[in-house]
Amino acid sequence: MKVIYPGSFDPITFGHLDIIKRCSQKFDKTVIAVLNNQNKNSLFSVEERIDLIKEVTRDIDNIEVLSFSGLLTEFAKSIDCPTIIRGLRAVSDYEYELQMALINKKSYPDLETLFMVASSDVSFLSSSIIKEIASYGGDVKCFVPKVVENALVKKYEGRV
Repeated sequence: MKVIYPGSFDPITFGHLDIIKRCSQKFDKTVIAVLNNQNKNSLFSVEERIDLIKEVTRDIDNIEVLSFSGLLTEFAKSIDCPTIIRGLRAVSDYEYELQMALINKKSYPDLETLFMVASSDVSFLSSSIIKEIASYGGDVKCFVPKVVENALVKKYEGRV
């Protein structure tokens, strides 16, 4: 069974990696789908995010990293994969993700959304909080892999 794990991954965190590693153990193939949203002001370009994801997942054989823009349902159809995984950190995530799952199901009736609860040691992580810490020169090494930490430092060099 193949699944899609979609997100902006701006940047990828240990929380994302928790879900990716667990998916790779449960499913034949995990497609990490990096959202290219022109309306969102991302810190990293889609290409940079893909490169970072490929670097930190290079030891996981059964994943593929792709980008998409537009609707997730259309992307899922285009790669013939009617199953997506969404990570949940808190009740507030569930409310939003449930709404999205129901909307996606209406648009693509064969699509199933599976929720995976984040491990407790990473359930508090979010890319936006990590970017904020990094923007002030804070230490993010316990939240992201070294290559991501280095990329964040480089992005914020001279801005602090």
